[in-house]
Amino acid sequence: MIYLDNAATGGFKPRAVTEVVETVTKYLCANPGRSGHSLSLTAERLVLSCREKVADFFSCSFDRVVFTKNCTEALNLAIFGTLKRGGHVITTTFEHNSVLRPLFHLAKKGYIELDIVCPTIEKDILEVIKEKITPKTYLIACTSCSNVTGKVLPIRKIGELCKENNLLFLVDGAQGAGHIPLSIKDDHISMLALAGHKGLYGIMGSGALVFSDQVDISPLILGGTGTETFNPDMPLDYPERLEAGTLSLPAIASLEEGVKFIKNNLFHFSEQIEKTTEKIIGDLYSIDNIKLYSRPNPAGIIAFNLKNLSSNKVADVLSNEFDIAVRGGFQCAPLTHKYLNTLETGVVRVSLAVQNSSSEISCLTSAVKKIAKGRFFGG
Repeated sequence: MIYLDNAATGGFKPRAVTEVVETVTKYLCANPGRSGHSLSLTAERLVLSCREKVADFFSCSFDRVVFTKNCTEALNLAIFGTLKRGGHVITTTFEHNSVLRPLFHLAKKGYIELDIVCPTIEKDILEVIKEKITPKTYLIACTSCSNVTGKVLPIRKIGELCKENNLLFLVDGAQGAGHIPLSIKDDHISMLALAGHKGLYGIMGSGALVFSDQVDISPLILGGTGTETFNPDMPLDYPERLEAGTLSLPAIASLEEGVKFIKNNLFHFSEQIEKTTEKIIGDLYSIDNIKLYSRPNPAGIIAFNLKNLSSNKVADVLSNEFDIAVRGGFQCAPLTHKYLNTLETGVVRVSLAVQNSSSEISCLTSAVKKIAKGRFFGG
């Protein structure tokens, strides 16, 4: 199958990633931080090594790298762990449900006031965010890159705005991490949630929340940490304060190797992916009855629709007739589809990795042209 669903999970894993997962699973079946024997200590050193690699890549302190099972858990930890009751939060129309649902829940309970902003013809996203800031505002939460269209948000400018107004800045890095530079320090990010299994080349189950030294986060999950056994509360020190329970050592090991792989290739890969998206968008633009929703972007995301066809039907044909994997539907981002006026059809989302070949791309555009002629829908 031609795999073009990398925004859901990365379809290519470097050899170093697959090898370390196998090695850890076979030969390092020990619980890091829970015992004093040599295998457990080796596992603990591996976890520390990954913290250091992730901290270096995103410019934060190693103890402010907290491992989670996915980006959703990291976002929940950030949102609930910094809650200020009676406060005001600003987010955008480009968010995934992993940001929206926790915020909707808090707003429904009456714990926060919530504003959701979108750009207009006259004003960009930065301007509309700025207009919504009030004395009660304590948090701005936004994605680094839309998982529907690949639109990259001006993270550094929003971060500077947050710094000027003494606000917390939470960034959803699920799609941006590994494709665009993200820095806790340089971008003035308070908290950055990561999905290790996408642009960072780790396996599923590898996620993290990285955050600034100036941020205090309360635990979301309580339990064993291997330290301070007789303390009825979670430890005060990070990362133990936020890491209850056994960590996934194979996933953490994969994340370290993935970060090492992308660190040396980030700018080259991003430039190549953006050029490929530009070519695909140009090729698709020539097809009759197609509507495109994406511009060239380093995340490799192209969203489109054919006529008034259901995006899921188009995705099914691409899978069943051409053996091409894409994502149809609404991508867990309802407000983005309201903004795009695609609530009836959803969109077909193609999402690339740098490893996708030119022949695979040609197969995609050829297939879309054939589908556009209607032969698979009785036309």
